[in-house]
Amino acid sequence: MTTPQMLAFLVIGAMMVAFIWGRWRYDVVAVGALLAAMAVGIVAPEDAFSGFSDDIVIIVASALIVSAAIARSGVMEVAVRRLAPGLTAPRAQLLLLVVVVTVLSAFVKNIGALAIMMPIAFQMARRSGVSPSLFLMPMSFGSLLGGLMTQIGTSPNIIVSRVREELVGTPFTMFDFTPVGAALSLVGVAFLVLCYRLLPERRPADGGMETAVDIKNYTTEAHVLEDTSAVGLQIGELQGLADGRAMVTRILSASGQRRTPFPDTKLRAGDTLLIEGEPDALDKMVAQAGLSFSERRDAIANASQETGTIEAIVGERSDLIGATAQELTLFDRTGLNLLAVSRRNERLTERLGQIRFRNGDVLLLQGDLNKLPELLREWDCLPLVERGLRIGSVRNGLVPLAILLVAMAATALGVVPVAPAFFAAAAAMVLTRALPLREVYNRIDAPILIMLACLIPVSDSLRSTGGTEIIAGWLSATASTLPGWGALALIMVAAMAVTPFLNNAATVLVMAPIAATFATDLGYAPEAFLLAVAIGAGCDFLTPIGHQCNTLVMVPGGYKFSDYARLGLPLSLLVILVGVPMLMLVWPF
Repeated sequence: MTTPQMLAFLVIGAMMVAFIWGRWRYDVVAVGALLAAMAVGIVAPEDAFSGFSDDIVIIVASALIVSAAIARSGVMEVAVRRLAPGLTAPRAQLLLLVVVVTVLSAFVKNIGALAIMMPIAFQMARRSGVSPSLFLMPMSFGSLLGGLMTQIGTSPNIIVSRVREELVGTPFTMFDFTPVGAALSLVGVAFLVLCYRLLPERRPADGGMETAVDIKNYTTEAHVLEDTSAVGLQIGELQGLADGRAMVTRILSASGQRRTPFPDTKLRAGDTLLIEGEPDALDKMVAQAGLSFSERRDAIANASQETGTIEAIVGERSDLIGATAQELTLFDRTGLNLLAVSRRNERLTERLGQIRFRNGDVLLLQGDLNKLPELLREWDCLPLVERGLRIGSVRNGLVPLAILLVAMAATALGVVPVAPAFFAAAAAMVLTRALPLREVYNRIDAPILIMLACLIPVSDSLRSTGGTEIIAGWLSATASTLPGWGALALIMVAAMAVTPFLNNAATVLVMAPIAATFATDLGYAPEAFLLAVAIGAGCDFLTPIGHQCNTLVMVPGGYKFSDYARLGLPLSLLVILVGVPMLMLVWPF
């Protein structure tokens, strides 16, 4: 082994240890690896930044923009809500959720597909009386399987396509992945639906999104108007209108004086009431007593035929956090009326306009339904989809969908390469306002792009120094007594074993050249082995840390680290058992 080869192994080995250790974020580790590779001379300075202009980075960035536009259109919520009302059995609900996530993940970023469907999963779990933990992990695994079906479905597929182009001059096309990926998805979905009970029924430790969806009590503000039946009404009588499901927590007179809401306290004209209770109870109390939520409520109601009331959860990155409705001049700026606020395990005592919003607050908003979706996305608020919000429309949703279909058709027919096609699709999403320009740079996942750009020259150092031939020789010696299917399974298992501890893109960047050299040494065509690496890297079912989809569902599902292997280990074995013969059938040696 030469000195450059040893240095290449040392840098990449140290990089892998840093990835597994997790002390530093993966993009920081990749930058450090690139600097180290330049310092020891295995990456030439003039080649160090070649990754930033690589097609992989352009394709991944463009796919993120296209994915965000598809997710923003709301077309999936419209489709699912039309199918979901008749489903009450958990297994039928799970089948719908996993199938939709799996199919959607073939064309958009899998974490985006999963994020679209998670609120619907919580609503379905609530309806059927089961824990959302029975739905979330199967949905995550389904999203990983769906990504195997197309070239843009997951980063590993894009990377192995590039490696094949370098080897034989022709990359994989958009749907070269479909026969094997579809077979694995079909078998995997069937397994997940039939065997989901392998998972323990967990409850989220902190309530998570389920608590927000299942929220009961809101705090609202109502006014006692002159010449209404509420004047002179006792608090006890007022609360009786809501059958005890709503209570007055505070009274402010017209002069600003606070009064204690005893049962025999009488209401006066000009009083402002803070009321806590269930949404329907609040509405019943206000309507029957002749109260008014606010003077502006009627103004909104008369302004548009599309007025509606919805609930939305304040996200952790929302610009609303730390602000009040008064400071934001909410109505004047947006035409929205804040009707009520709910906060978990806390009774709100401030006036409605003076409540400082926090992450996880649930807001009851009234306004033009045509404007609400865009406003909620700007604020990073998650709508509770089955409580009246119409997210997007079929007409608007068809625009980004049509753009995506045109891009896929162009690449499938070989008219345009993948990188220009999806770059053009991303530009079209912005030009047609399917994705506002202000959201574009927020949607591009800069850390993953930095990591890819830095790892391309680092991983190539194994090839340029001859390190891939050494590893391939080791694997060849191990597989020398194995038949062809055994050698193929060895590569898939190796990629699958590494991926839980590394980013899947990083795994493929390192493993794909090794697999190609390995296949050549054994006298086999490289295609099946490259796809085995992509499948192994794309199928991380064993831990919550190997893929962001698995990480996303961990807290909301209340999962423990060991829960993933309960469902993931048999699914991984199933992928190997089905994937190897399918690869040999579709891509013969």
